[in-house]
Amino acid sequence: MSDSSATQPVDTVRDRVTTRLSAWDREVFHRVATRHWPGGDAVLPRLSHAANHGLLWFGTAAGIAVLGRGARSRRAAVRGVASLALASAAINTIGKRSVRRARPVRDAVPMVRQLKKQPFTTSFPSGHSASAAAFATGVFLESRGWGAAVAPVAAAVALSRVYTGVHYPGDVLAGAALGVGAAFAVRGIVPTRSQLPAPGRPHADAPALPGGADLVVVANRGSGSADQAALVRDALPRAEVLECEPEDAGQAMEKAAASGRCRALGVLGGDGTVNRAAAVAARYGLPLAVFPGGTLNHFAYDLGIESVHDTCRALAEGDAVRVDLGRFTPGPDGAAHGYFVNTFSLGVYPELVRLRERWSPRIGGWPAGVLAAWKVLRGEHPLEAEVHGRHRPMWLLFAGNCVYRRMGPTPGRRHDLADGLLDVRVVHGGRLPGLRLLAAALAGPLSKSPVHAAEKLRKVRVSGIAPGTSLAFDGEVTQAPRELLVDKDDEALTVYRPRTGP
Repeated sequence: MSDSSATQPVDTVRDRVTTRLSAWDREVFHRVATRHWPGGDAVLPRLSHAANHGLLWFGTAAGIAVLGRGARSRRAAVRGVASLALASAAINTIGKRSVRRARPVRDAVPMVRQLKKQPFTTSFPSGHSASAAAFATGVFLESRGWGAAVAPVAAAVALSRVYTGVHYPGDVLAGAALGVGAAFAVRGIVPTRSQLPAPGRPHADAPALPGGADLVVVANRGSGSADQAALVRDALPRAEVLECEPEDAGQAMEKAAASGRCRALGVLGGDGTVNRAAAVAARYGLPLAVFPGGTLNHFAYDLGIESVHDTCRALAEGDAVRVDLGRFTPGPDGAAHGYFVNTFSLGVYPELVRLRERWSPRIGGWPAGVLAAWKVLRGEHPLEAEVHGRHRPMWLLFAGNCVYRRMGPTPGRRHDLADGLLDVRVVHGGRLPGLRLLAAALAGPLSKSPVHAAEKLRKVRVSGIAPGTSLAFDGEVTQAPRELLVDKDDEALTVYRPRTGP
């Protein structure tokens, strides 16, 4: 049998399938076009127009970020937009050029449904459907609640493209499939929190405190967590919640821990407040319950705690882990040691924090941060100090409590809060500190660079520090001594954390 006779049946089958799919596509399109949908004429064309250039989804992402509480909502918004961007790029560069399909004939579509401005690109696949599916899927992969809220709107946008007569159903299905694929491709590049290994090890025994029995929670009013304090009271009716001014929070923690009336210490506030609570809890051997109530909440989020309910779930079950504490000796205000749960730094960052805190009450946090960075980076006087006996000028010496890893292309979080290591980064002195710091940020974990060095160490000894030099730890700023040792207190703290992810 010749090759042509062998391929003829295959071609015939393929042609029949294509013909049937095309006939089905046109039949469904005709049914949608001729059927009256209650309320559709008023809603669907407007919704289709609103989705032009992704404007509907950008607005939705802004709403999710503003109205949603916590980092999960913000991540869902960012992931949705990133998925949409990838889907749009794939549609415009490959999809529209691969199949040159003409738009449907709109004779059967009532004029009231038709768009005032008709699209001029080819019909296959539907870009609106791809963007809608990509955004909704991206949001759902990070937050099921927001994903469920967005999904009906995305489905309505996809339906509107057939309803207004600009796409066949097959175009919409293909676009939606491409959009879903784009969202999963983004997840492959930047994993969701649920995909990452649970931070903190090993598992530690801690008392189960259902309803917050025998728990004292110190809430920092200065962190703006009044609403969260009420939420803690509602969720843990048996807990004692003490709302304090920032200057009184440390003393309240000491009194609660020393009184013997609590089996665990709770803290509601930002990373600076958590720092004080961690030092007290470690000193008295109490497990710590962290409720995210600050602006950034790095420590809580790296534990996998994103809401009050996450901590309540861990308290009810007695689920906890042991984590490291970073330590610097001597500590502030004459203390033997100072501790940090996130970061320690010398150089430009402490000065930036000091200026930001001075200006933020007058102009707000973000503007104050921008102006402080501009002022600090105009300077030409790097920190002069000896690191392990070697003298060097530095713009920044950074030590992280445990190793910070990337989430995709950006530095993100710590996967292990008990690895016994310091993540040490140095930005060397020289001209143009702003460019050097930017280069260091882009370099990420690279260990060798003309401007940046990164090492994983157990301890760092710094000496020859000039009088008046500031150091920062977990956002707090104090005066640095002439010399100090930065090291780790391994698995010094027990922290409640739900065994399963959020």
